[in-house]
Amino acid sequence: MVALTNLLLTTLLASAGLGAALPPRIGSTVIEAREPELPVSGRKITLPQQKNPRFHKFNGALSVYKTYLKYGAPVPDHLAAAVANHLGISIEEVHNYANTTANARRDQGSATAAPIDQSDSAYITPVSIGTPAQTLNLDFDTGSSDLWVFSNSLPSSQRAGHTIYNPSKSSTAKQVNGASWDISYGDGSSSKGQVYLDKVTIGGLVVSNQAVETAQQVSQSFTAETSIDGLVGLAFGSLNTVTPRQQKTWFENAIGQLDQPLFAADLKYEASGTYDFGYIDPAKHTGDITYVPVNTNPGYWTWTSTGYQVGSSPFVSQSITNIADTGTTLMYVPDSILKAYYGQIRGATNSQSYGGYVFPCSTEAPDFTFGVTDDATITIPGRFINYGPVTDDSETCFGGLQTSNDVGINIFGDVALKAAYVVFKGGDSPSLGWASKQL
Repeated sequence: MVALTNLLLTTLLASAGLGAALPPRIGSTVIEAREPELPVSGRKITLPQQKNPRFHKFNGALSVYKTYLKYGAPVPDHLAAAVANHLGISIEEVHNYANTTANARRDQGSATAAPIDQSDSAYITPVSIGTPAQTLNLDFDTGSSDLWVFSNSLPSSQRAGHTIYNPSKSSTAKQVNGASWDISYGDGSSSKGQVYLDKVTIGGLVVSNQAVETAQQVSQSFTAETSIDGLVGLAFGSLNTVTPRQQKTWFENAIGQLDQPLFAADLKYEASGTYDFGYIDPAKHTGDITYVPVNTNPGYWTWTSTGYQVGSSPFVSQSITNIADTGTTLMYVPDSILKAYYGQIRGATNSQSYGGYVFPCSTEAPDFTFGVTDDATITIPGRFINYGPVTDDSETCFGGLQTSNDVGINIFGDVALKAAYVVFKGGDSPSLGWASKQL
């Protein structure tokens, strides 16, 4: 029964797509196995997202539950009950599943991660690896730092439906002797394998000798999602899981080629967006871009918002340190903010049964504004915060703002990111840029 429960939870978590968010590794340094060969600088590219045709929208309680697993937070009883009710299993089974995940993390000594959970869809991008090029559909994620792919080293049962990378068919592939990687996921399973250096081309931009982590074992979350053949992590290299020496991300290796040391995310509400590398597209934002410093320890894009505003109520000055994470669907903030927000929605309640804040679907949710600096703000339209019915045909909708108190970290996920043109600036002084855009 336990195995069946884990399979059910794994399958449902995988239905949201893929990705990873990794907690800190203390005392590590980022050293690539070989310095990449960088062509002349001055490149800029735009990568349109491709919608994953197999995606279907996640249940709200499952989305919150997955976030707890992702960040290693204990799952409260009321959330476990909501998940159990949705899946038709016992609360004990839900807790056992979460505890198994936590024990796996401790036993393996590896970082936790979880599949990407996006409210509208999971998106993929074609990436070419090797010589001649082998093209795989990979997922971009600002919450992780590994570039790993399905490979010919996998058992045939785990390859089904996927395009695989075969380093033996690439004249530019070189194995990194003694290097390996191992990631433990929020569904209790793991992915691991060997490391090669090879040519990786994204949008025509080539990085030679990029670390490509080839899977010899893949989490069932990934094998269940046949539209995605691996992952491109876009966080900082200090989160990379390769041992004994961590590897730089594709962005960190490509930065010397780019016209500017940055990439920008133009995510969309109920539509495919784009990633711009090396330049800022003035047509995709309105007004100025406001930059704030980033704390790169332990490797997330961490910054501090200056406060919030609900609808037309007065702005409340409050420091809200958070991570900008494209790998998280919802927005997680302190309870005081949730009370202020949902207090303006008639019929809204923090539901023990549904695992979070809900409100009548017929009610128009107010806008939510967050401060970037004292002089700049971003407004999230109320419709972005309606995550959708808690069950099919329900008249009760799940809220896009949920509590961060138990998770242990404030997260500005897709609910927030889709309301802005967001610039992730690397280099010696990393920063995040926020600009309003047409919504």
